[in-house]
Amino acid sequence: MKILVTGGAGFIGSAVVRHIIEHTQDSVVNLDKLTYAGNLESLLTVSDSPRYRFEQVDICDKAALMRVFAEHQPDAVMHLAAESHVDRSIDGPDAFIQTNLVGTFNLLEAARHYWLGLNAEQQAAFRFHHISTDEVYGDLEGTDDLFTEQTSYAPSSPYSASKAGSDHLVRAWGRTYGLPVLVTNCSNNYGPYHFPEKLIPHVILNALAGKPLPVYGNGSQIRDWLYVEDHARALYQVVTQGEIGETYNIGGHNEKRNIDVVETICDLLEELAPQKPTGVSQYRDLITFVTDRPGHDARYAIDAGKIATELGWTPQESFDSGIRKTVLWYLNNAPWWQRVISGEYQLTRLGEGVSA
Repeated sequence: MKILVTGGAGFIGSAVVRHIIEHTQDSVVNLDKLTYAGNLESLLTVSDSPRYRFEQVDICDKAALMRVFAEHQPDAVMHLAAESHVDRSIDGPDAFIQTNLVGTFNLLEAARHYWLGLNAEQQAAFRFHHISTDEVYGDLEGTDDLFTEQTSYAPSSPYSASKAGSDHLVRAWGRTYGLPVLVTNCSNNYGPYHFPEKLIPHVILNALAGKPLPVYGNGSQIRDWLYVEDHARALYQVVTQGEIGETYNIGGHNEKRNIDVVETICDLLEELAPQKPTGVSQYRDLITFVTDRPGHDARYAIDAGKIATELGWTPQESFDSGIRKTVLWYLNNAPWWQRVISGEYQLTRLGEGVSA
């Protein structure tokens, strides 16, 4: 199978591409605009594979999308290209509307026109898998409530609203045009190659540099944490085994308060990086509480029972095992994140580390 992965140079997208190339016999066409969040250096372990191709394309460019479909003839689409940082969406929502809504519309239309040109057997085998977030559901008030595939949408931020809109577009294209679509909504991902603006890598790298570890409000917000390689396995199972028209929630079964996550990282660094920056006695001393984010959701938690029952997927990593792997990865891969922080990674574009 040949899979077109949009956003394949991003955090989750690159994990999906690595999983497909390293653990299956399928081919990947990685389509990515290479915004600040796209990093081809996250794909150096697979980019020399003859089953990997890269296309630097913006999903808002309909003509370029039509060319990619015509040239590469994919058997499936895994759509991960999205603006995804809540704080950035609050400061500048325009890019989120353009990429997450207009871009998804353009991709759906390009996929639909391509799909209509396939023979009956190819049409039946084709899949359009849209990867989304649990943030479209808003937040949970009760301590025992869980997001299910039937939970009503109630997005809180420009980011989550734009993702909710893209989910609706995908389902509408499935119902109106018969496009064979699948949707997944996941909890918070973490793991290797995560862009440093996100909570877990931000805390790790700030601690190593002796900088404050900012925690919104009192840190009581609860998230369900999903190790990114577990997520990549789940996404591949959905695109290859999922039932057309269905939605699958993917969670890590790891609910943690933000403050507990930060303190766990500090404790791991005490063990794994005991040589602290000058002036730092304990990593926990760097924790700094800051003004809460506007509209900050209190709790996310996913019921991942459907994907476990119907497709046999469950996460392999607990939070304790996954966060240890993550901290060790950042300690052992300083050149990757140093190039991100310096901006040098943005020089890695067409040609460097990419198969022709």
